[in-house]
Amino acid sequence: MTSATLPTTDDLRARARTALGHIGVAVPESGDFQARTPITGENLFGLTAATEADTEEAIAASRTAFLTWRTTPAPRRGELVRRLGELLREHKSDLADLVTIEAGKIRSEALGEIQEMIDICDFAVGLSRQLYGRTIASERPGHRLAETWHPLGVVGVISAFNFPAAVWSWNTAVALVCGDTVIWKPSELTPLISLACDHLLARAADEVGAPPRRTPPPAR
Repeated sequence: MTSATLPTTDDLRARARTALGHIGVAVPESGDFQARTPITGENLFGLTAATEADTEEAIAASRTAFLTWRTTPAPRRGELVRRLGELLREHKSDLADLVTIEAGKIRSEALGEIQEMIDICDFAVGLSRQLYGRTIASERPGHRLAETWHPLGVVGVISAFNFPAAVWSWNTAVALVCGDTVIWKPSELTPLISLACDHLLARAADEVGAPPRRTPPPAR
């Protein structure tokens, strides 16, 4: 019987750096808190947390973007989520690496989490063409009542370390096709996968011409 050897922190740091590089995220080097791995219990990279002022600015920018996004036809909103799903497929292996390194999930579980993200994007794209409302009989002759769904506004998503990407995607994909904008507060225990997901959504938004958004300050 042979025993598996755990990777070293240097190995994990190199894997994380490679995955982030493939996705297009600049690798941080210093900051006021640390991204760490539970596999060895050691630190990987230093990050800089968003300040209260950063948060207020992000909320204000999301509110401004919402005023445009809510009037964008739902099928066009679905194009943003469709592109996000394509990017998730393209970078599935790299994203799964980050989930394993930061959350400690085995490879199959990490890949499954990314697949959940892809699946909810597919669902939300279909939903973007099915935002139906009922037509209701009216007491007044020659009239009818129509049910219409309206976006809520800026949606807040708070996610935990044990599902560091999937929970965000479940809420975000549906919110976006429904005309809402999203503020995400990810777990401080899994910041690298959060940076990667945020970058892919920003890329999708740029490519489909979604309203300008305020990107959180880079981890630096």
